[in-house]
Amino acid sequence: MSRIAGVIFLLALLYGALAFSNPNAFKAGNLRELANYQGFFGVLTLGATLVIITGGIDLSIGSVVGLGAVLFGVLMEEHVHPYLAALIVIAAGVVIGLAHGLMVTKFKLQAFLVTLCGMFIYRGIARQLSKLPVGIESVKELHPEFTGPIQTLQFYLAGKDTSGFLTYPAQFVVLLILTAIAGVFLHRSVYGRYWYALGYNDQAARYAGIRVDRYRIAVYVISSALAAFAGVLLLLDFGSVMPETAGTSYELYAITGAVLGGCSLRGGEGTAIGVVLGAAVLPLLENLVIFLRIPSAVVPSIIGLTLLFGVIVDEVIRRGKGRLFFNWLRSRRNSQGP
Repeated sequence: MSRIAGVIFLLALLYGALAFSNPNAFKAGNLRELANYQGFFGVLTLGATLVIITGGIDLSIGSVVGLGAVLFGVLMEEHVHPYLAALIVIAAGVVIGLAHGLMVTKFKLQAFLVTLCGMFIYRGIARQLSKLPVGIESVKELHPEFTGPIQTLQFYLAGKDTSGFLTYPAQFVVLLILTAIAGVFLHRSVYGRYWYALGYNDQAARYAGIRVDRYRIAVYVISSALAAFAGVLLLLDFGSVMPETAGTSYELYAITGAVLGGCSLRGGEGTAIGVVLGAAVLPLLENLVIFLRIPSAVVPSIIGLTLLFGVIVDEVIRRGKGRLFFNWLRSRRNSQGP
């Protein structure tokens, strides 16, 4: 709870700073854009959170987002219906996550190395799929019959009307729905307890009869599927993506959001509500940077410092919990006498 209270306090400070930074910052249009942006990164943070809870890591999230966005556009250009194209992209994410999970569990490879290699591989595949920018408008020109389905997807998944105006923060709504589902699994089901057990002590979970490999594979599948789905959201929202840059560094946003939201990089900790709160921080920081007219080149430094702050806080809290436990144990022994 202390981590959740801390991120709530941080968000309150950032929103307060945003309110004083510029009179236009709290206009409805900017708040809708900000919430939509937070929702998008929240989807990525949700996948990263589940992986981190089990003691793993996924560095390929950004590249899977880029690959998903490019694949979605290319499929529609090749006359695949938008609804089917979106499902194929998510299925591709499932296959990627399954490959990651199998390599980590069956081949006993380090998750860091597996997903790091994947980060380069999927970026390369995206570049091979298309040498040119992939865009929604070009799809509409090639296949006018797809205009209606694309507009439907843009309205329900990106909040855009037929003129491209953001009417409501659809991606934040998507995040809330996905987080509610994840929250039930994490906090109200035995599967969630198994995921936490993996993060706390993998070997103990195995001795307890938990099918460790199966549950670890599941989180990688979910993470990559959500990243691929985010690729669909990216193209629907922005309308056009570059294969070379789409999704670049998004894995850092996801991991930072998870850590700020209460996850420990050692595993075994994290909450569903922490996903929503942690994912809101970096987009809010970026928005504040824009209104304060700080150079955009500073943003990576801000992300790095924010992640470092989250890791330091995690370590301080862990050591504090350790001291509290040993103090409690010492008092129990003293009360019982020699």
